[in-house]
Amino acid sequence: MHYVSLIVEFVRGRPAVVFWTAALTQATLWTLMPALFYSAPPGGAPLLLAIGHEFVLGSYLGPPLSFWLGELVFRLGGAFGLYALAQACIVLTYWSVFMLGRRIVGTRHAVLAVLLLVGVSAFTVPSPDFGPAVLAAPFWGLALLHYWRAIIERERGCWYLLAVDLGLLLLASYVGLILIALMAAFTLATARGRASLFHADPWIALLPFVIVIFPHLLWLSGGRDLVISGLNDKSEVIDALPPGLWLCAALVATHLGLGVMVAFAGGWPRRRLRAPLIERNPVELLGRSFVYFFALMPAAVAIAIVFVCGRLGPLDHVAPLVVLSGLAVVVAAGDQLPIYHERTVSSIWLGLLVVPPIFVMIGLGVLPWTAPVDLKVSQPANAEGRFFADSFQRRTGQPLSYVTGDARLAPLVALGAPSRPHVYFDWAPQRSPWASPADFRAHGGILVWPAEADGAPPAALKAQFPDLVPEVPRSFVRRMQGILPLIRLGWATVRPPSP
Repeated sequence: MHYVSLIVEFVRGRPAVVFWTAALTQATLWTLMPALFYSAPPGGAPLLLAIGHEFVLGSYLGPPLSFWLGELVFRLGGAFGLYALAQACIVLTYWSVFMLGRRIVGTRHAVLAVLLLVGVSAFTVPSPDFGPAVLAAPFWGLALLHYWRAIIERERGCWYLLAVDLGLLLLASYVGLILIALMAAFTLATARGRASLFHADPWIALLPFVIVIFPHLLWLSGGRDLVISGLNDKSEVIDALPPGLWLCAALVATHLGLGVMVAFAGGWPRRRLRAPLIERNPVELLGRSFVYFFALMPAAVAIAIVFVCGRLGPLDHVAPLVVLSGLAVVVAAGDQLPIYHERTVSSIWLGLLVVPPIFVMIGLGVLPWTAPVDLKVSQPANAEGRFFADSFQRRTGQPLSYVTGDARLAPLVALGAPSRPHVYFDWAPQRSPWASPADFRAHGGILVWPAEADGAPPAALKAQFPDLVPEVPRSFVRRMQGILPLIRLGWATVRPPSP
């Protein structure tokens, strides 16, 4: 008797239930795991919140939308809210791919396209690190959905939704410029696209697009040099490889899980005689061209840009570029899609869904006892922030207003302090126009740095604050300390002038 896995049966009979179950399960896992086991937000989240706390119209890291949303959600829900916001972006991305897939390949194959995205690691392991790339992914997917409806299905009202999608995408990340250029090329290259330009709707839709991005454009007219300096920064993710090769490797690596599922579902290492089929109506040529074009060209254009410029810029996270990877595989698989080794494929899929967060939890508990690895997410941010805020309050009678010092520690201390102080970037003063050494001296603040043997401050910090007097270095214990040394921080207080 031929065995058919439950997942295959549910895809055939209840595809919408499968979609929501998979998407919400993944979101729940990657929300609860960091909320329960991380002592500090991962990656660039502390810096994102330090900039978002100022509600500026732009920064050296790009457009402001992710910074604003991150700050608002953190004020309402703390770190848990930030992780939930990141997963809401992933679920919305999956939903947009599902809705687009239903219109091109039907509901069942659309669900398969979303299930394959679980094997694209850009949507799983890095997703708790909320930032511009995570926020750009859902707007990228929604823009493609509304563009399909406007161009192919001739729903003229979708031009206005598309305009808002693209405007918000550009406010999330400059990577949206790639999608806008590709949409313009596809419109001019297809008969339906050219025909749509003879209607007034796409031209009228330019108005809401301009309204959405106008405040940032106004800021960009004066902050262009600041943005260019940020784009020219060397990303921390690159060490040995040139930027172009690193991006190619990252795009390949993020698809490894998807490639394993496709290989086994396609019959590797040997095909059985029988396999369950999931059928669909034939996909028209224009639909195939649409999916292949917007699945392959974003990555190709991004690689070309990085090779030419020699910098990654906002492309050090690839999530927006791979939104249609699963749908492209499903379209290429044919109208009658056999799933060989369905039990193995189902197990691999469940493993890709559940095993990564479990491995992260195990790693957080085991690594401190087995290897001298200082994990950033194990930094006791709340304990550090409370200590320095209380110390400043006791010495001055005022709440802590400013923090500066080490580029990684200062945003983390500001994040954990109850008063949420401003962060002055003493390592790059032009990048924090909301604060200056004069503000620091007028209101007072805390300077913090990793303590060496003598606890002396870095020379650059001493040069900006020549009268600082270092305090006795403070040690902090991690939640899981293991064999690691205590976290030892040097610090100093700048007192405000007496009344």
